[in-house]
Amino acid sequence: MERKTALVAGGLGVIGRNLVNHFAALDEWDVIALSRRSPDFESRARFIPVDLLNRADCEEKLSDLRPVTHIMFAALQPRPTLSAEVEPNLTMLRNIVEVTEAAAPSLERIILNEGVKAYGVHLGPFKTPARETDPRHMPPNFYYAQEDFLRERQAGKRWSWCVLRPDVVCGFSVGSPMNLTLLIAVYAAISRELGLPLRFPGKAKAYTSLAQFTGAELHARATEWAATEPRCANQIFNITNGDYYRWEELWAAFARFFDMPLGPPQTICLATFMADKAPVWDEIVRKHKLVPHAFDNIAAWPFGDFIFGCDYDVMAGTIKARQHGFADCIDSEQMFLRLFSEFRAARIIP
Repeated sequence: MERKTALVAGGLGVIGRNLVNHFAALDEWDVIALSRRSPDFESRARFIPVDLLNRADCEEKLSDLRPVTHIMFAALQPRPTLSAEVEPNLTMLRNIVEVTEAAAPSLERIILNEGVKAYGVHLGPFKTPARETDPRHMPPNFYYAQEDFLRERQAGKRWSWCVLRPDVVCGFSVGSPMNLTLLIAVYAAISRELGLPLRFPGKAKAYTSLAQFTGAELHARATEWAATEPRCANQIFNITNGDYYRWEELWAAFARFFDMPLGPPQTICLATFMADKAPVWDEIVRKHKLVPHAFDNIAAWPFGDFIFGCDYDVMAGTIKARQHGFADCIDSEQMFLRLFSEFRAARIIP
């Protein structure tokens, strides 16, 4: 079997870390991971520290990428405004594609990871279930800039691209800005330490609206499919667990897992209310002998405010992926509980 080499950009994020683990476990794949941080886990993957925003650094560090056959782009540069996000996120993709394309004559496919922000979930209620053929919303949206770059760059080339649109990717990772599972677990631990019940902190209507999720391991399997299935060339696919939940169901399951009473929803701004909780977290770490992680890096509270503030249904249809050969699915409640157990076993949470 012909060997393949995956170049994973953003190799330590909630998506990237699981891509590295998945492809490193496949005999026919080699893995090169890009990240400015050093890995905190053992892997046969080769890690390269590089600043994807710096073209000179990319050209220096990524000059020996001849074996690369696939680019899996999971890097992200958050910015305070939508317009400010466009240039840095486009620059990272442009740098890695242009440098790798010049160095890797066997490049076959580029997998770009997006999300349902492509449908305007961050702007308010949108058409559900969202389809890959739905029209774009009023820009700016850095996903659009990245897509347009790939379409234009690919014209006449032997390689192809594929866009995956997961939603609220949940996986084992620490220090990732969009790891909702760990955020929920830390919020629960702090609530319990303060003698509080577990209360949904978002909007009341969000508690009863439909939500969806994408397990990072399922997403990694989808990426393998998207990388190797000929019908995925130059296509876009929604990738989710395949089910829908209301937070009121999940929050009850979370309370049982953490052995806490379930309280009624209480809308708070997590970014504000968690701002002074570092001493509480430090005491939890000390008391339970957890692996020490700085409170500022353990959870991105504004991300939680956004997710728990979506007081409308969030649904993306996955029929196109199924029609093209990817029919994998998992139960979202079981996914959350399994990840909580993994974080507990790793002594990240009590």
